[in-house]
Amino acid sequence: MASQLSSADREQKLAPLLKANSDDGRNGGWSMVKGRDAIAKTFTFDNFNQAFSFMTSVALKAEKMDHHPEWFNVYNRVEITLSTHDCQGLSIRDVELASYIDLVASR
Repeated sequence: MASQLSSADREQKLAPLLKANSDDGRNGGWSMVKGRDAIAKTFTFDNFNQAFSFMTSVALKAEKMDHHPEWFNVYNRVEITLSTHDCQGLSIRDVELASYIDLVASR
């Protein structure tokens, strides 16, 4: 069972994800969700095909991790929220999946 991120992990591993977006707008820029121990980010692509391809890549990784995001898609926009239900908060699995999501989005 996953455990919530420690204070040290939040500072060392989560903090970089919460920094401002990079030049391409796809790395960093995650934000804490108000009222929850969760992070969220919105991605915007050129069209639906790019958004759906991105979601497919994330879905395949999430399935391998057995860690599934909450997400919402309209045309070229994908909104993602990450939190670990087993520990009712953020875990290292959320950090790992968010890092992977940023990697896929930057391609």
